[in-house]
Amino acid sequence: MDENTPIGRADGGGRYGHLIEHIQDAVVEFELADGEPIVVGVNRAFAETFGYEAADARGEALNDLIVPVWLRDEAHALDERTAAGEVNYQRVKRETTDGLREFLYRAIPYGDDRAGEGGFAVYTDLSGFVQNERRARVMNRVLRHNLRNKANVIVAHTARLLDAFDEQSAERTDAVATVERAANALQQLTEEAGEIHRVLNAAEVTKTVDCVPMVRRVVETHRRESPEAVIETDLLTSMSVRANGHLDVALDSLVDNAIRHNPSETPHVCVRVVPEGEGWATVHVADDGPPIPAAERDVVTGDAEITPTRHGSGLGLWLVKWTVETFGGELSFGESDLGGNDVRVRLPRP
Repeated sequence: MDENTPIGRADGGGRYGHLIEHIQDAVVEFELADGEPIVVGVNRAFAETFGYEAADARGEALNDLIVPVWLRDEAHALDERTAAGEVNYQRVKRETTDGLREFLYRAIPYGDDRAGEGGFAVYTDLSGFVQNERRARVMNRVLRHNLRNKANVIVAHTARLLDAFDEQSAERTDAVATVERAANALQQLTEEAGEIHRVLNAAEVTKTVDCVPMVRRVVETHRRESPEAVIETDLLTSMSVRANGHLDVALDSLVDNAIRHNPSETPHVCVRVVPEGEGWATVHVADDGPPIPAAERDVVTGDAEITPTRHGSGLGLWLVKWTVETFGGELSFGESDLGGNDVRVRLPRP
């Protein structure tokens, strides 16, 4: 096969090859070697999406080219199904020239005469559609439900204050405190919604930045504002990532959440920056507070559907998620060594 021959041309499938070469979905033909998909050919859309020309990709392990290191087990499971002759349909995340993006992955094995030897994989980019659809639903649900509830609290307790004007001072104090908490929550929602609007409509381009000074600035700010908290860092001298100034706001939101939602008198937070595989870095914000509810984590990560009653209690985590995704990164959750949450911001390195 000539190194510039597109998929389908080598075996006489000229018309099919012409079609595959010009469709907008990324397509790769592969053969299985010890269960590992090895690239035979790619179309033009694959080269543009993933950054590998046919001559460069041919003969390489497909998973090494486009599967993030932390998703290799998932990819191997899909390869096993292909080797068994099964057609795969699944949403997956893959590394592209613009960072991490979400695709509808379809793997079609060769026909009966070559079953188990290889096949074709088609990647339909879902990133723009999924992000816009989820953003609209979250903004609609959270703003309609949460703002309405907080407003009702303020109205009800304002009426209680007026009715109880001549009653005991303790009741008035309790009502005032309730109104104050609701008002503060409304204010935070408004600020987060405004920052989300700025992130999603920003003209600022993604560039190469050193995230370590950003982390130091965020930590020092919270050490001043929350002297009761113990905030530690475990940082490298520097770590260049693909991001911009909005990363500062996302990291600030995570550290603020770790302190604000911890009922301990001395909240403990640790911020780490570590390299992860080739081409990635992860910022860990760990705490010793109560676990983030699974329902809240799952709607943010996309593992659960957004419903009228399940959409998250606020916009803070959505702000972080959407900010990180504009850089081609990912937000994920785990359990920290401190016994609380380990919120992870995974970012592509230049």
